[in-house]
Amino acid sequence: KTVEDFELFIGKDEVGVVGFFEKETDLKGEFLKAADKLREKVRFGVSTAAAVLEKQKLKDGIVLFRAKNLQSKFEDNSVTYSGSASKADIESWIDKTFHGLVGHRTSENKADFKAPYVVAYYAVDYVKNPKGTNYWRNRILKVAREFSKDFSFAVSAKDEFQHELNEHGFDYVPTDKPLILARDAGNKKFIMKDDFSVENFEKFLNDLKNGKLEPYLKSEPIPDDNSGPVKVAVAKNFDEIITDNGKDTLIEFYAPWCGHCKKLTPIWDELGEKMKNEDVEIVKMDASNNDVPGPYEVRGFPTLYWAAKDSKSSPVRYEGGRELNDFVKYIAKSATSELKGYDRKGNPKKTEL
Repeated sequence: KTVEDFELFIGKDEVGVVGFFEKETDLKGEFLKAADKLREKVRFGVSTAAAVLEKQKLKDGIVLFRAKNLQSKFEDNSVTYSGSASKADIESWIDKTFHGLVGHRTSENKADFKAPYVVAYYAVDYVKNPKGTNYWRNRILKVAREFSKDFSFAVSAKDEFQHELNEHGFDYVPTDKPLILARDAGNKKFIMKDDFSVENFEKFLNDLKNGKLEPYLKSEPIPDDNSGPVKVAVAKNFDEIITDNGKDTLIEFYAPWCGHCKKLTPIWDELGEKMKNEDVEIVKMDASNNDVPGPYEVRGFPTLYWAAKDSKSSPVRYEGGRELNDFVKYIAKSATSELKGYDRKGNPKKTEL
């Protein structure tokens, strides 16, 4: 209602989105609908007060104000909406604009940051050390401006995301400087190996953008002997053992500590024996110690997939029973070519004497 109220609202350490309206308009109606939908996540305000409208020099518009603790000389402290009077467009604009050039990524909002993205991990702490936190964030912002069309950027507290550091082979961050980790559009992982500096960061982003970097793969060593009836896949030989093997393939993604996986082991070994003369590969992979490539998704153990030899880019999750006969019947029915030893129903074929 007053300029003081308005300044108090936009002076907080969180994003605020304000609608400024002299009268009822289509934009105001759509803004209020968007605000109603997003109010759990976003702070909204609306003003029709002449003094507030005069201060903002806006009579029918929407402005997103950056969190005070994230304001920087490297980007504008506010962004004015320039789209149509559409709830969907307003929501989309808020979504794209909300975190700014370099967002503060936390465990609560991490889903907002989608690949391709670049994250700087260090001692981010806006409560105890906002100045030190922004010291590094400003250096990241300085470079991020030039790459904002290529990647989204964020800073994250290294202690809060230790599990992500582990996924990239780091037990800890060995320096006070930011550790830079990235994912490209295909969700491949990349590490900036040089110590952080503005120059090194810029070079890393250029190389990442131009496809000059080798992705990081968490992988066990390739087995010395892989001649058994059940093939062992690791991240480094995944394409050879599964994608490019020219065979229908049934894969078990397991974890060594998983009880259900241990119970499945003798059945899986027996299945491998039964299929060793067929045009079918039975494979297992320790998904807790190897990166699993897309399109496979492993959220629990064991996770089983069928990858037909001509459809390796679209494998199918196996949801059937886990007894030996269940697997045999499934393979017999799903195999690209009919099995030598079983009919399509999974019955053993009679051999001529």
